[in-house]
Amino acid sequence: MEKAVTTPEQCPLTLNALALACNQKSSRDPVLALDQETVRRTARVLEDKDIVTREENFRTGITKYRQRLCNTQFSELQFTPDEYAVVCVLLLRGPQTPGELRTRTSRMHTFADNDAVSATLAGLLDPDREAGAVVARLPRVPGRRDHEYMHLFAGEIDSVPEEERLPGPATPRSSRLDELEARVQVLETELAALKQELSASGRP
Repeated sequence: MEKAVTTPEQCPLTLNALALACNQKSSRDPVLALDQETVRRTARVLEDKDIVTREENFRTGITKYRQRLCNTQFSELQFTPDEYAVVCVLLLRGPQTPGELRTRTSRMHTFADNDAVSATLAGLLDPDREAGAVVARLPRVPGRRDHEYMHLFAGEIDSVPEEERLPGPATPRSSRLDELEARVQVLETELAALKQELSASGRP
């Protein structure tokens, strides 16, 4: 989903490109270290679930993969660009606050402010959507100003008691620090992408 927006010219992805995307060190939580065979087997499982489609070029022998979870002709899930960006980041990074989502979706969609993110989340929370709610709001962690939101593609989640979600001593500034950290990570991601593009073009 991410690469279809940030680097559409690379889609569909070869097995090698898919493995590199899975193991990317930026914009991922957790960071993985999967070998190609594990990626291949996982893609086959997702293919059986109609979440991934495999495209084979019999002349070159190259197999490529494309997501069909959403926004395809036969997908039950159809997201607007803002919804697509939010869902994608939730899948890649786990639970996020509106402020974190605003910062971390910047390469896929530009939100005017945190309220705009909250409005998008409200739509994704709506159980009356054609495919039902795809996002849940988690209990607020003490010391943080905003609730975190989590995707529901792994099934319904139980409400987690706040005392079990304590991240340790928190300060009123933690929300602001989280947002600043997210912005730094976005800059690091953009720098890494720029270096990769320069390397691919053969420029020093």
